[in-house]
Amino acid sequence: MGLISGMLLGIVCGIGLMAALKHMMRYRSNKRIAKAVDVKLMGCLSRDDLKKVCGDNFPEWISFPVYEQVKWLNKQLSKLWPFIAEAGEAIIKESVEPLLEDYRPPGITSLKFSKLSLGTVAPKIEGIRVQSLKKGQITMDIDFRWGGDPNIVLGVEAAVVASIPIQLKNLQVFTVIRVIFQLTEEIPCISAVVVALLSEPKPRIDYVLKAIGGSLTALPGLSDMIDDTVNTIVTDMLEWPHRIVVPIGGIPGDTSDLELKPQGKLIVTVVRANGLKNHEMIGKSDPYAVVHIRPLFKVKTKTIDNNLNPVWDQTFELIAEDKETQSLILEVFDKDIGQDERMGVAKLPLNELVADAAKEIELRLLPKLDMTQVKDKKDRGTITVKVLYHEFNKEEQLAALEAEKAILEERKKLKAEGVIGSTMDAVGSGVGMVGSGIGAGVGLVGSGIGAGVGIVGSGFGAVGSGLSKAGKFMGRTFTGSSSSKKNGSSTPVNSVQENGGAKPLKTVLANTD
Repeated sequence: MGLISGMLLGIVCGIGLMAALKHMMRYRSNKRIAKAVDVKLMGCLSRDDLKKVCGDNFPEWISFPVYEQVKWLNKQLSKLWPFIAEAGEAIIKESVEPLLEDYRPPGITSLKFSKLSLGTVAPKIEGIRVQSLKKGQITMDIDFRWGGDPNIVLGVEAAVVASIPIQLKNLQVFTVIRVIFQLTEEIPCISAVVVALLSEPKPRIDYVLKAIGGSLTALPGLSDMIDDTVNTIVTDMLEWPHRIVVPIGGIPGDTSDLELKPQGKLIVTVVRANGLKNHEMIGKSDPYAVVHIRPLFKVKTKTIDNNLNPVWDQTFELIAEDKETQSLILEVFDKDIGQDERMGVAKLPLNELVADAAKEIELRLLPKLDMTQVKDKKDRGTITVKVLYHEFNKEEQLAALEAEKAILEERKKLKAEGVIGSTMDAVGSGVGMVGSGIGAGVGLVGSGIGAGVGIVGSGFGAVGSGLSKAGKFMGRTFTGSSSSKKNGSSTPVNSVQENGGAKPLKTVLANTD
């Protein structure tokens, strides 16, 4: 009897223990699932949102990694760097030196590499993230940093100064590179690669300039000129949405969809300026305005002598490739015997404009677009413009693209003939870049610059894209286009003032009829 009772008790206790164990395992499993759901939901929150949820209990050790670590790639890059550097030196010399000449500031007659070595220190890739995967394309962002030991010497010549060797020391590069792979079914499965620098975070290139066997003071403003040139090349050719398209040799494919095409034209009437700051010791300044969307295609108004409240009332047409990121840059200069002095600059983001709606706006002139390092913040007056943005249809877009190519080539010819000193020189005095020549009416197309040199027989649109600025390089075609000048970044901004833009003072909407 005792044996049977013991067996029954053991069976009951065993079943009870098993039931309790199963219940505990189910309970723990449900808790884990619920916790995993909570963690997944929290993973969708940003750092700011998580701080709001956790309040004072937010642990500072929580991180939000955006990029995947690629230590293995950095090891391989270090091993291969001597070979990559050697190839990179040839590529940079062949591709960047023509850009230095194209973007050379007017005060410099020659800007070339005297010596170029990328050194022995390899760059570091902090991480890679796959931005998008869609049919036929892979988009990746690469966090790129380089604090190397390159030996870069620029040969700088000016009109009144002999050649000065300028060394770039302590070069550091911090940027995020966007790479788009166009896929194909044929080996190596990639037909083209698109390379661009993301505008956010802003690409940062730090260096120190040192004159070899001379002094930077021999050419006043030389350091600022080189800084402007470097920043203009970066923003005008490489900063997203502008890009370099590199077709992979031997693989046929259409890369036109990868290129940045003209989106529309901006009709700008430079009306007047008010309250300009006088830059002359005797008499008053002789102001003129320079207008551009991209630095390679600047146009300027006529000069108004001895006047701090000039009225120009001249109209130009400019081509825009990306309305959401590009800006209209307006600069006012004082005409002088030597170097013209800038009296102020203003920026108008194109994303503030409504298509086919005329708008008159008064912008405050600033010493620089980047006001963070400006000490003299006195009022420099205002400039008033009328703007009208028109989006292209397919036919207009193709016509604008062809017109750009012709205008770009003709500007190079004019530079070679000595009509303009640099491809970045502003042209005109009431010059539009269209055959109709709105406003003051002389078109850069068909009738002329200054002494009347014609540029192209026909064409519409004007200043704009460098998208067609293509050249042969290592057997591959590079194309790129642009937007703004130094610190006049092509990044979309929420507050124009915070990003060095001009503060709108007054806006008037007009009937487009």
